[in-house]
Amino acid sequence: MSEEKSQDSYALKSAARLTIPAPDLPYRPPVPNAYRPNIGLIGCGGISAAHLDAYRTQGYPVTWLCDAHRDRAEKRRDEFFPEARVTTDPSEVFADDSVEVVDLAQHPKPRISVMEEALRTRKHVLSQKPFVHSLDDGERLCDLADQRGVKLAVNQNGRWAPHHAYMREAIRAGILGDLTSAHVRIHWDHTWVRGTSFERMRDLIFYDFGIHWFDFLTSLFGKRATSVFATRAFAPGQTMTPPMLAQALIQLDGGGQASLVFDAHVPHGSLDTTFVSGTLGSIRSSGPDLGTQTVTLHTEAGDATPELQGTWFNDGFAGTMGELLCAVEENREPQNSARGNLDSLALCFAAIASANEGVSKVPGAVRSLPPGSVPEKG
Repeated sequence: MSEEKSQDSYALKSAARLTIPAPDLPYRPPVPNAYRPNIGLIGCGGISAAHLDAYRTQGYPVTWLCDAHRDRAEKRRDEFFPEARVTTDPSEVFADDSVEVVDLAQHPKPRISVMEEALRTRKHVLSQKPFVHSLDDGERLCDLADQRGVKLAVNQNGRWAPHHAYMREAIRAGILGDLTSAHVRIHWDHTWVRGTSFERMRDLIFYDFGIHWFDFLTSLFGKRATSVFATRAFAPGQTMTPPMLAQALIQLDGGGQASLVFDAHVPHGSLDTTFVSGTLGSIRSSGPDLGTQTVTLHTEAGDATPELQGTWFNDGFAGTMGELLCAVEENREPQNSARGNLDSLALCFAAIASANEGVSKVPGAVRSLPPGSVPEKG
C-alpha cells in the first residue's frame, strides 16, 4: 500500500502558526532586597568601566578602587565613585572590615593569589572570567571559600544578557520540556583586539571569548556533556596572530547534541543566532550582534516574541554582582558560583585539547588549559 504525500509534507513549507503572548519570566538582573554591602574593586582596566557603571546604576556602593597603576584607579574613582578610596595594594582593601565583597577584575594568573588572600580575610568574591587556568586551582579556591564561610562567584556576565537570560528562564520553567539540542552561531569582526595583549592568546576565541557560550550551554544542560570534538583555523587573508575561526561539536548524555561556531573574522554583515530545542518546543534568538537580539518561543500553543528590556553591557555585569549579593542575603549558592563554573571550564578545556590533537575529548579529563593557549604573563 502506498501513501500519497504533498510536497508540503516533506518540510518544504511550515504550517501557519498562532501568535500568542510571551510568558512573563524573571530574566532581568537579580536585585537583593536590602543587602547593599561595601564593595572593593581590584583591577581598573578597560572592562572595569562596565562593572562600575552597572554598580552605580544599581546603587551598589564601591568604597575602594585598586590597581597596580594608581592613575587608572584614580581615573575610575573620578568617573564613577568620587568618594571611594584608592590604593595600589589589594591588602589595604582586604584589611578594611567595612568591605564585605570584592570584585577581582584581573587576568587569571595574577588573580589567584589575590583571590586566596581575599577569601582568607572572609570577603565574598566575584572573580573575572575566565575563572582559572586549572580545574585543580579552581577546586582549591572553591574549597577555601567553603572553609571560610564566604561565597565565590564568577563574572559570567553573558548569563544576564537579556536574550540568554530569557532563554534560560524559559527552560528552567519547563516550557521546552526535556532539552534535546542547542546550537550557537556567531559571525562577527573580532579584529579590534589587534595590538592588545589579547592578540597574543592563541585560544582567544575559545577561551577568552568562547567561555561565555561554553558557560551558556552548561547553564542549560548541566553536566550532560560527554564528549567534545573541536577545530580551529585561520581565516583566509587574516593578519591577526591567533586563529579567528573555531567550532565545537558536543555530545550529551541521554541523547542530544550541541554545537558552537565562531567566525571572528567577518568584516561585513555580522550575525548572531542561538537555537535550543526540547520535547515540548523550541526557542531561538537572532540578530546582527550580541546586543541586538530578537527572541521567539515556539510551543504547541503558538509563537511568542517577548519585548525584552536591557542590554548585555551593562546589565550583564549588574546580573553577576546582583546574583552574588542575593546569594549572600539568602544564604544559598549563586547561579554563577565558581564551583559550577568549573563545569563550563572543563568543557572549554576539552574543546581546546580536542582542537590541538584532532580527537574527541571528555570534559573533566583535561584538567588544565593546554600549554600555549594563553601567554605566560597575565
